[in-house]
Amino acid sequence: MTDVLIVIPARYASTRYPGKPLVELTGAGGESKSLIRRSWDAAMSVDIEADVVVATDDDRIKDHAERFGAKVVMTAESCRNGTERCADVLGRIDHQPGIVVNLQGDAPLTPAWFISDLVAGLEANPDAAVATPVLRTDADALRGFKEDRKNDRVGGTTAVFDQTGRALYFSKEVLPYTGRDFAEGEENPVFHHVGVYAYRPDALSRYAQLPEGRLEKWEGLEQLRFMEHGLHVQCVEVEARGRAFWELNNPVDVARIEAILSAQGLD
Repeated sequence: MTDVLIVIPARYASTRYPGKPLVELTGAGGESKSLIRRSWDAAMSVDIEADVVVATDDDRIKDHAERFGAKVVMTAESCRNGTERCADVLGRIDHQPGIVVNLQGDAPLTPAWFISDLVAGLEANPDAAVATPVLRTDADALRGFKEDRKNDRVGGTTAVFDQTGRALYFSKEVLPYTGRDFAEGEENPVFHHVGVYAYRPDALSRYAQLPEGRLEKWEGLEQLRFMEHGLHVQCVEVEARGRAFWELNNPVDVARIEAILSAQGLD
C-alpha cells in the first residue's frame, strides 16, 4: 500500500478573506467549529491509512490546531499557495511519503471517498504527476457558479479535460461555454474542480522550483503551473452520492456551507 501524507495548508493572511481558517461554522447540531477544524475532521474520516498534518506559517492557526489535537508543521512565510506549502512540508519531515494529498483548508465539505478515489486515480495513471477530483455540476451548482460570476465574486473553479481525463484547462470562469441553463436532472458538461490534489513527491518538489506561470498568475490557480511546464495533471471524476459540495472562498459562503451542514445533518 502506498504511504500517504495528507497536508492541510492554512494561512491567515488571505487576500480575499483574512483569518479564514479560524472562521466558525455551525453544524446541524448547533455546534460551532472552525473551518480548519472541520477540514481536519474531513481528513481524519478518510478510509485509507494516512498521516495528517496542518501546514501553516501562523502561530494563531498553529495554537488553535494543536488545541484540538492536530499535528502541525510550521512552513515558510514565502509559500505563495497551498502546493508550495505542501512542498515545503516535504523538507521538514523525516519520513518521505509515496503520495502527498493536499486537502485545502477551505474545503470542509470534502467527502472522504473523494480522497480515496483520488489516490486510486493517481496510482492508476503512472504517467500523471498530479491527480485532482472533478465533479459534474447539477443545475443548482451551475446556477451558483453563474451567479458568482454575475456578481463578480470568485466562486468555484471549472475543469476541462480530454477523453482520457488529462486536464486541458482550469478556470474561474464557467467552462465550457454552454449558452443556456440546464434543467434539474439534465446532464450538463460543466465540471466543478474540487480543490484537492494528490502529488507524486518528485513532481511536488519540482513545482516549488518552477517559476510562476502566466496563466497561473492571471487565473490565480496554482495547478496551472504544472500544466504550463508540461506536467501531466489527471482529472479523476468523483460522485457526490447525494452530498453537496462547496468551498469557502468568500464571506457569503459561510451561510451556504452552514445551510449544507444543516440540510445533510452534519455536526
